[in-house]
Amino acid sequence: MSEPKLTEEERREELSPLLENGWALDGDRDAICKAFTFKNFIEAFGWMTRVAIWSEKWRHHPEWSNTYNQVEVTLTTHDSDGLTALDTKLARKMDALAE
Repeated sequence: MSEPKLTEEERREELSPLLENGWALDGDRDAICKAFTFKNFIEAFGWMTRVAIWSEKWRHHPEWSNTYNQVEVTLTTHDSDGLTALDTKLARKMDALAE
């Protein structure tokens, strides 16, 4: 069973703080994206590893790519064809782990 998509009210409540913290709505689909920059490759890869552990635990995985100290992330719930609470939960965790 797929996760329910965010309602309009949930979108306002959940997305506003994320958008204020550097996340952006994807212009091509119902998704959010953000670029994370770290001091170097080791910092970026270490962060990705910590995120991967939470992603596996929550069974929700990001679309991402890494080039040296930069990690580009897109979050959406493919089974639901859009944003769900899993995406906002993982976005908040990513932000916390990047601090």
